[in-house]
Amino acid sequence: MNIAQYDWIDFYARTTPDKIATIDIASKRQHTYAQMEERVGRIAGFLQAQGVKPKDRVGVFAQNSTDILEIMFAVWRVGAIHLALNFRLTASELSGILNNGEPVLVFADSAFDEVVQSLHTSTDAIHWVSMDGLGNDTEFEREISNAVYLRSDQIAHEDAHDQQALLMYSSGTTGAPKGVMLSHENVFFGATGGAYSLGVNRSMVSYAAMPVFHIGALMGFSLPALFSGGTAIVERTFTPAAMLSAIDNEDYAITHFLGVPAIFTALQNHPDCKTTDFSRIKVAVGGAASMPLSLLTWWAENIIPVWEVYGLTESTGIGCVIVEGDLPQKLGSAGQAALFSQFAILDAQGNEVPKGELGEICIKGANITCGYWRNPEATKQAFIKGWFRTGDIGRMDGDNYIYIEDRLKDMYISGGENIYPAEIESALYTMPEILDVAVIGTPDEKWGEVGCAVVVLKDGHSLTLEQMKSHCAEHIATFKHPAHLVCVEALPRNATGKVLKFELRQTIRVG
Repeated sequence: MNIAQYDWIDFYARTTPDKIATIDIASKRQHTYAQMEERVGRIAGFLQAQGVKPKDRVGVFAQNSTDILEIMFAVWRVGAIHLALNFRLTASELSGILNNGEPVLVFADSAFDEVVQSLHTSTDAIHWVSMDGLGNDTEFEREISNAVYLRSDQIAHEDAHDQQALLMYSSGTTGAPKGVMLSHENVFFGATGGAYSLGVNRSMVSYAAMPVFHIGALMGFSLPALFSGGTAIVERTFTPAAMLSAIDNEDYAITHFLGVPAIFTALQNHPDCKTTDFSRIKVAVGGAASMPLSLLTWWAENIIPVWEVYGLTESTGIGCVIVEGDLPQKLGSAGQAALFSQFAILDAQGNEVPKGELGEICIKGANITCGYWRNPEATKQAFIKGWFRTGDIGRMDGDNYIYIEDRLKDMYISGGENIYPAEIESALYTMPEILDVAVIGTPDEKWGEVGCAVVVLKDGHSLTLEQMKSHCAEHIATFKHPAHLVCVEALPRNATGKVLKFELRQTIRVG
């Protein structure tokens, strides 16, 4: 079975050529499926002319734009692997990812020229192509306008279902960044399973203000819209005013949008929220972190119900979803398994626990990653008896609804971003004032969770939150900076010296 994603745009260009495929709000560009197919074919022709071969990695380091979607389909057309890069990362963080993923070519937003220039010496094998995502006269636009159009049937592809389509990194500059490998089969079943669960059809108009380098905005919304022959709208960056304006716009007629708790809180607090016309919205989805019950209740009572979804990069997007018909009786649940996904709550030995009891949430299906790029040990540890281990603690009720209770891993989610404390701790340990440190996630109404650095100071030293953030700015991206600083005399540790973070989470109070 040849499941490849390069055929979708070509198909709709032949069957519904004049249907609007994409809308880029920042640049005011709209492309029909016929126009998108032309651009995808020319980008593919450019890639082929640059010597990009099947299984090569091609990266995109850019702010949100519909160009990213076109590049991705073109990368797939030539049989290469799309490498999604987080534009919020620092040069040192990106260097680790690029050296691990080894892309042969990267499309880079000119807004980040300073970062790109600093990477040239450590990544001299990469061909960088400048773009701006706005359709202006850039190297990217000039190259594709001069490129030879390459049809999908002009390349002899292998059976693509088990061929890798995406490489998405789930961590920054720790020793071995974890690159999640997603195949064409994963992408197909992830996007179509998510689309089915959200009731998607050709009338879908998705709106993505969250970065499409993340699995949620990409696989949960943009690709399901395009796979269904609908319309994918991309916002360059999120502001509550811009999002409400887009939802209110009759010409856009948005039907589906996604937000993290911080986005729904920002919308709720905006003065235009209650006067915005939400009547065209069929589905509003909350994801990336659990929505506070008070926030879910406010939206249900004042605007529209919010459907919560649960998934990971490794599950190629939506793993389970709670739909409007499940509310309010299942409020607080992450829902039931989406189409093509299976869930189980397992103990440490991989045995299923009784309904209602806590265990590790595990998932399997055709949408689940085969593992981590060049990291066989991490891949081995991620699976147990054929199930992927999410690292989350939860329970399943008698109706097979999943409830997330806690995390096995120390990672926390802030504003939709996965934050890994070990990386922050490594940066903080380089401060001369700090003797010992542990970073934990703490609840936050706006961001879902924020970091708290619990610090043991060296004798005779003092430290302020501002000093700590200034130091972090030299080492890690801003969104990873701890929002709180707590100084203690000692960190709780077990007999082997491991910090007992669950004790810190129970005793540390901030805010």
